[in-house]
Amino acid sequence: MEQLLAGLRAAGEPTRLRLLALLARGELTVTELTQILRQSQPRVSRHLKLLCEAGLLERFREGSWVFYRLASGGTVAALAEVLTGLIPQEDIVIARDGERLEAVRAARADKAAAYFRANAEEWSRIRSLYVPEGKVEQAMMDLGACDRMEVVVDLGTGTGRMLELFGPMAKSGIGIDLSPEMLALARAQLAGPALAHCSVRQGDLYDLPMQDATADLVTLHMVLHYLDDPAASIAEAARVLKPGGRLLIADFAPHELDFLRESHAHRRLGFSEDEVAGWLVDAGLAMREVCHLPPEGDDDAKLTVSIWVADRPGDPARLKARQVEYEGVAR
Repeated sequence: MEQLLAGLRAAGEPTRLRLLALLARGELTVTELTQILRQSQPRVSRHLKLLCEAGLLERFREGSWVFYRLASGGTVAALAEVLTGLIPQEDIVIARDGERLEAVRAARADKAAAYFRANAEEWSRIRSLYVPEGKVEQAMMDLGACDRMEVVVDLGTGTGRMLELFGPMAKSGIGIDLSPEMLALARAQLAGPALAHCSVRQGDLYDLPMQDATADLVTLHMVLHYLDDPAASIAEAARVLKPGGRLLIADFAPHELDFLRESHAHRRLGFSEDEVAGWLVDAGLAMREVCHLPPEGDDDAKLTVSIWVADRPGDPARLKARQVEYEGVAR
């Protein structure tokens, strides 16, 4: 009761209701909120502090920036969801806030697009080396879709593409990346009501900002070959999986294209099927299957994409049974 009353008291003020209405549509920085509300930063920060203390909002730091969003769990978080659903969107103040929000999002998208244009030529060259990305995505969706997903997590989210694919299948989606530039691009890609339940945050793939056993699906799409310690990232991904959850990895099979290491920061020139399977088993996961997509097209296409699928069993007996099953199929 005290938590609910504190939440109601915190929300019962015009500016704070406006903040809730805005943050129900996606995460924003203090600077962006001051631009939309046309109020001073100290005043907006004070309102945000009260909403966070009441449990209606949560804040997270990304370098020198601080982002805010609606709280993701708990009784008071449910109250925030109810209150934002009651706010009349046709109200003139709320409508104007919405227009300014779209302007902020447009500026964010322009900045992200400029970054993409600056790097598009190099990305396009790498993509020409393997099967069309659409086929990789379709294979991942076929292999990774689970029933009744609550939380989807994409590690090394980049442009946020995996959240675009799997986000609509879940109640919430989280993308994690270390690069502020890629996070800005992902936020622009995820803007819009269909993916308002998805967010991205800065984080280390070896030390994820998440509790144990919180995700139904974790994806690692073309990420492992950039990492110094891929096995450690897989172990960390396994940590955040719920019992019955699934890990989905897409990366290159072994190859000899040294220019990817020299010019594109690839730490590893692909991975063998058994190498990744061993890391998955060491992380306590049960191998489900491996899919290989050979290159298509002209002679420049030289990379095979492999997709590994593994589950986190609910008990050790099931883990052993699933592993014996996989080894039998592999033989």
